[in-house]
Amino acid sequence: MSKIIMSAAIRGAHKIVNRVEKKYKEVLEKYGPDQEIGFPDTAYYLPIIYGITGIPVKTLGDCQPVLRRCRQLLPPPVKEKAHLPYLAPALDAGMATLWAEEIEEAIRYLEQPDFYLRGEEVTEDNIWLGAADDVIMRKRGVEFVDGTAPGFAAILGAPPSEEIAAKIARELQLKDLYVFMASDNNGARTSEQLVKAGVQIGWPTRLVSFGPYTSAAVFALGFATRVAMSFGGAKPGDFRKVLIYNKDRVFAFVLALGFVSDEWYANACGAINWGFPTIADTPIPEVLPTGICTYEHVVSNVSYDEMVQKAIEVRGLKVTVTEVPIPLDYGAAFEGERVRGADIYLECGGGRTQMTEFSEMKRMDEVDDGKVEVFGPNIKDVEPGSKLPLGINVLFAGREMQEDFLPILERQIHHLINYAQGLMHIGQRDIAWLRVSKQAVEKGFTLEHIGNILHAMFHKDFGAILDKVQVQIFTEQDKVMELTEKAREAFRKRDERIAGMTDEDEETYYSCTLCQSFAPSHV
Repeated sequence: MSKIIMSAAIRGAHKIVNRVEKKYKEVLEKYGPDQEIGFPDTAYYLPIIYGITGIPVKTLGDCQPVLRRCRQLLPPPVKEKAHLPYLAPALDAGMATLWAEEIEEAIRYLEQPDFYLRGEEVTEDNIWLGAADDVIMRKRGVEFVDGTAPGFAAILGAPPSEEIAAKIARELQLKDLYVFMASDNNGARTSEQLVKAGVQIGWPTRLVSFGPYTSAAVFALGFATRVAMSFGGAKPGDFRKVLIYNKDRVFAFVLALGFVSDEWYANACGAINWGFPTIADTPIPEVLPTGICTYEHVVSNVSYDEMVQKAIEVRGLKVTVTEVPIPLDYGAAFEGERVRGADIYLECGGGRTQMTEFSEMKRMDEVDDGKVEVFGPNIKDVEPGSKLPLGINVLFAGREMQEDFLPILERQIHHLINYAQGLMHIGQRDIAWLRVSKQAVEKGFTLEHIGNILHAMFHKDFGAILDKVQVQIFTEQDKVMELTEKAREAFRKRDERIAGMTDEDEETYYSCTLCQSFAPSHV
């Protein structure tokens, strides 16, 4: 390991532990040892401490044994001439750093209860989301189970400009990664840069602004620790299982953007315990041999154009992204995007007009694969702020296709359209709602691109049963209503069939092992 990095990490750990011990003495004297402390709405207490040591920190008094262990873990500063390996002491220093910072953030919740927001959304007055509660953890944990979120990038600091920040964030979103942001670089913060660049941040867009200080990095590693306990079957205090689970299954990495201080080095060494490497944009020393991490531990002086790809390569993350032939960015990270008010170019459905989505099974010779037709006015034919009726009819054909698959395929339309940046889709069947933003239209989006999305993604996700996909799009009132009546009759028959099913009618039942890949103890 690099002597320079390890020396800096140990120095940084001493600074952080000293700072937290001083702050702890102040609040202990003010509130007393019985004062409750912790992160809100979670059963995991302070999750890093709980997951690694098994200690449930509930009160200020519970912090004392943890801080004593921090002090015990801290190695002495590295001497100028010392023929000792630096890895193990530096990792200990990193762990002590994270425990101390977790206590520091819990004290912040105690003294400044309104410093962090509750929930998933940021506001105009506050963008700091703080620790994820258990509701968010369960909701977002599903995405790790089903593979829609392969990992996360923890960003410390900020790049030189808002444009670069937006570019990096967009690349990470396109890889379906979460982005957890903390700390600053000479007063600049990535999350604030994104807001200024007009990028929507918050849990729904996977751009999560945890906090303005370096200590907020514990919210990212705490999230990873809770993943191991929630889905990996790791028990509190089983640190070996927690850390190995994260190395093998949670594909995360640190992006250090800006001057790397001693405190940053200490946090980076803490992350290495979890198997998360650091990629930096500055020429700091590198740690290239493998060991704790899958491949390199620290890679430096990476250009912004190559940073995301390099991070994915170093972490060993395999990302599959379908190239959808549309002029918009496309990925699951855009599903939570909202199109509001003055941003709306075209609106369909939602009670303003009729919007219906329907699918049919056809013979192979009746479907022209990849054909997309628009019957009626297109986006270029209407003014900004217009409203149109909309009917989407998807024709499927395949050797393995069955009528029973149609309702399942129809329900995918919502997600597949929503993955396009600049589109907002809600509902399904004959009560759907679509908004197209002005930014999407400026980039060249037309209604044909809805068909392009559905054709590409249905083939990608359901290629085992589908051979051909054709899409018809209607925007004329009479044709939309004709499709709607046809669809409602089909929906009625499907619903009646489902309502009449009983256990006695079926001989074969299936259980789902999807969770087993991410949560082996669930099956």
